[in-house]
Amino acid sequence: MPDTALTNSPIVAAYRQKTPGSEALSRRAQASFPSGITHDSRHLEPYGVYIDRAEGALKWDVDDNRYIDYFGGHGALILGHNHPVVAEAVQAAYAKGTHFGASHALEVEWAEQVRKMAPCAEKVRFTSSGTEATLMAVRLARAYTKRPKIIRFRTHFHGWNDHMAPGQANHYDGTATAGVLDGVAAGVTLVDPNDREGVEAALATGEIAGVILEPTGSSTGMIPSAPGFLEFLREATQAAGALLIFDEVVTGFRVAPGGAQEDSGVTPDLATYAKIIAGGLPGGAVAGKAEIFDLLDFEKARAGGFEKIGHQGTYNANPVAAAAGLAALRLIAAGGVCDKANAYGDSLRAGLNDALRDAGLKWAAYGEHSAVHIFTNPEGRDIGPDDFDPLALPFMELKNNAPGAAQKLRLAMLLNGVDFNGWPGGTISAAHEDEHLAETLTAFRSALDLLRSEGVI
Repeated sequence: MPDTALTNSPIVAAYRQKTPGSEALSRRAQASFPSGITHDSRHLEPYGVYIDRAEGALKWDVDDNRYIDYFGGHGALILGHNHPVVAEAVQAAYAKGTHFGASHALEVEWAEQVRKMAPCAEKVRFTSSGTEATLMAVRLARAYTKRPKIIRFRTHFHGWNDHMAPGQANHYDGTATAGVLDGVAAGVTLVDPNDREGVEAALATGEIAGVILEPTGSSTGMIPSAPGFLEFLREATQAAGALLIFDEVVTGFRVAPGGAQEDSGVTPDLATYAKIIAGGLPGGAVAGKAEIFDLLDFEKARAGGFEKIGHQGTYNANPVAAAAGLAALRLIAAGGVCDKANAYGDSLRAGLNDALRDAGLKWAAYGEHSAVHIFTNPEGRDIGPDDFDPLALPFMELKNNAPGAAQKLRLAMLLNGVDFNGWPGGTISAAHEDEHLAETLTAFRSALDLLRSEGVI
């Protein structure tokens, strides 16, 4: 049965008129992919845009529509699209070969650069993705402590491996999601974000191998970590003999050159990485205390008489990804990249809130560093940009949206030449300039007018 909110929407009609090439590709994709997509966050009704090329902070779709990009390669592109230094490094590596099935010099240099930048990184192990990195971190924590369970926080995202599925977007009671074994789900203890008492109670059982979280908060700060919470976790895990694991897949090398560890001054035992660490190419890593990584060491296992953890991976430290990652990290380490993106984030959030005030809308733009979130006030609270405090609201309220608001806002922003994430919000790169800011804010005001004309707000 057709969705009348889509079929009767002038916004949707204008979007279809602007993007016929994307609509045609979407119809073709339905025959090959579930829902016609290859990543859940690309789901958009009536369909998402199909991109043809990108440069800096901009991208163009197959109909040659230009967009200011705040998707940012799912957060991987703090340098922007197709940075010339990274592109040159990739081309040089590709010319030598894409896969040697052997060790190579670039992987050593890449790891050395990670160790220079990340405070916790005494040793490094590369993976092919962030999901693989969190899986490895959990296995290391359990083997190192000889304990069975991991504490996770509801709504925090750590990839799609079985240990991380319940409690992220559903099954907040910790029961197994579809396809996940009950026994695997039982090995995870879910706690509400910022819940100190819940953490203490779980640690008191003596069963907890580690605590994993997004250090700036769920969904890159959509549900922010409360002041002092990271320090509390550091002290509590040390006292309980458990490991503290920062999932820095998004925050690593973004909030600061040394990631959330540098920004907060709290050093975890392990950290997981992907996205920026590979310069926008596929790749991830686990980094942390050297003694924990002894569990992966052939010689240490033989000498110590313990069972080594096996770890393979066809594309671990792939030479082309290593070249991209090394080039990107060197640029970030040289300074200015994170600062520029963070400053733009401050200006963007302020400008969005000015637009919301002028519109008399009880929404708010918030976030930290180079991430922006827009709270669409699903419960209709009498609040706005000047009295909005995300830590004062129930965490599930922050994760939800007013009916139709997120989807229609994204479509309206696309009509005005801006690609926001579906949160709604986005991530910022150092390629975003003042003219992009001005254009984004004009687009946002126009989008609000469109939403108001349809009765969404």
